[in-house]
Amino acid sequence: MFLVQYTGLNQLPFDPANNNEPLQFGSASGPLVPEGLIENGGESSKKRKRTNPPSADNPRTLNVDSAAMTLPVSDPTAWATAMNNLGMAPLGIAGQPILPDFDPALGMMTGIPPITPMMPGLGIVPPPIPPDMPVVKEIIHCKSCTLFPPNPNLPPPATRERPPGCKTVFVGGLPENGTEQIIVEMFEQCGEIIAIRKSKKNFCHIRFAEEYMVDKALYLSGYRIRLGSSTDKKDTGRLHVDFAQARDDLYEWECKQRMLAREERHRRRMEEERMRPPSPPPVVHYSDHECSIVAEKLKDDSKFSEAVQTLLTWIERGEVNRRSANHFYSMIQSANSHVRRLVNEKATHEKEMEEAKEKFKQALSGILIQFEQIVAVYHSASKQKAWDHFTKAQRKNISVWCKQAEEIRNIHNDELMGIRREEEMEMSDDEMEEATETKETEESALASQAEALKEENDSLRWQLDAYRNEVELLKQEQGKAHREDDPNKEQQLKLLQQALQGMQQHLLKVQEEYKKKEAELDRIKDDKLQVEKLLENFHEKQENCGSILCASSQESEQPLEKTVIGNPVKSEREALLVGIISTFLHVHPFGASIEYICSYLNRLDNKISTSDVEALMSRLQHTFRQEMTGVGASLEKRWKFCGFEGLKLT
Repeated sequence: MFLVQYTGLNQLPFDPANNNEPLQFGSASGPLVPEGLIENGGESSKKRKRTNPPSADNPRTLNVDSAAMTLPVSDPTAWATAMNNLGMAPLGIAGQPILPDFDPALGMMTGIPPITPMMPGLGIVPPPIPPDMPVVKEIIHCKSCTLFPPNPNLPPPATRERPPGCKTVFVGGLPENGTEQIIVEMFEQCGEIIAIRKSKKNFCHIRFAEEYMVDKALYLSGYRIRLGSSTDKKDTGRLHVDFAQARDDLYEWECKQRMLAREERHRRRMEEERMRPPSPPPVVHYSDHECSIVAEKLKDDSKFSEAVQTLLTWIERGEVNRRSANHFYSMIQSANSHVRRLVNEKATHEKEMEEAKEKFKQALSGILIQFEQIVAVYHSASKQKAWDHFTKAQRKNISVWCKQAEEIRNIHNDELMGIRREEEMEMSDDEMEEATETKETEESALASQAEALKEENDSLRWQLDAYRNEVELLKQEQGKAHREDDPNKEQQLKLLQQALQGMQQHLLKVQEEYKKKEAELDRIKDDKLQVEKLLENFHEKQENCGSILCASSQESEQPLEKTVIGNPVKSEREALLVGIISTFLHVHPFGASIEYICSYLNRLDNKISTSDVEALMSRLQHTFRQEMTGVGASLEKRWKFCGFEGLKLT
């Protein structure tokens, strides 16, 4: 039981937690509580005494020093339920929380059913219901009708597919006596109603202001409606709410989609413009002032690229004319002066590259020398004098390190040899191309001259056409005006005719020079073909000489091989092996097995195989002899050195 201390108020004549009868709020002069409760609480009211009655001067003041009283709250759950139904957090009279597990985000306490969203006076959106939780619907009271929920065990009412942008619902199963006012009472809690189209066949169409209101209206599907307290069939019905397809809804939805598409296109356009690289600055138009600025920039190495781009744009626009030709020629001459600078820069870069190559080659040769020293250390450690003092693990590590060092050394050596081979090939190519380069340069020079003459010929031809057009225009003007012979015009015509004759003569000379240059070019091409044929014949002769030399060397080696075939020792390597094996067996007078001999030889050379050694020793019967030693399981083949005895026999 909770005891609440409260001062300054009179004690209630009843316990609000145990009171189950309705309170009377309607009468202004009647009692606020039932009579039974007044009788039960009479004794307690008699016991109350006023210690400080209000004074006559200030009758409205209350006595703060009134006796404290206690209010028992025997059932806090009922109090919390009442406060929760009013949408308030469950608190005691003094302000302390009654239940600690109240979640203000949910708006309900554990174990208490939620408020029906369609309750009169509460225009709230129903919260999302989990799919695994059954929906519990309650009775809805309106002014003119009452809605009874359907059986929760029945399946939910079927609905058609929702049209896009649906704001209109179909409502069927209305009572025959139902009016438009009753329909508004039922569905105005779902949201703002724009229009109602009622039919005489107990159905209607309702159009809402927003789409989410349709979902609230579908909540009423399956409810049984009763008008007032009548049970007549005309005053009852079963509501069926479903999506309806309206042209206005579709039109508004399409307008909204088009607006969203426009916004998306605008957003993409803004994004593309933001990601687009900045456009180059516009080239200024030609003028004498801008021409002088560009000419100064062309002389500066740092601003040369910008000025050249401006010059190129002006020439492509057709800004060159008789008045500005000299200015453009000076700018082109300034651009040509940078050719020597660029060639020098290229030469310096090539020189730096050659120096870097030389440094790399020197560093690589130094690395190879160090690798050789490391490999020599490994080989010296592998000799018998030092090898016997190492442990098995140390020997294994040394052998592995030696192999790795040899592999890396070979790779670097191949790389260095490749660099040297490339240099030798470049030197040989330079020597072979020296003879052809001179002719190619002459040919290129002649070709460039021929192209220059051709361009000059074309320009002269265009000038000649321009002069002819001017002469024709002058003649037409003279014929139209019907004027008398003007001495100035006659002089102009004579000058133009003389200029035309001079141009024609110059054109004929250029054509003759062009033909001569073409003939020289053809002759040089023929000479080049002859030189190429001579080079091919020279290469063929070199190949033939090489094949003849190989054949002669093979013939000279054949008699030597014939002489060697009769000897048991076929090469110098085998002779060295015979000497080493003889020395080894001379130190071991009781003989040694072939495996022991090969293990000794493998320290010197890993490529020696047991079969080759055994075949060599078996061919030299007067130098080496094989004997069987041991008995039974310890039987073993041993080789002995018998060279001193064989010397007497041979």
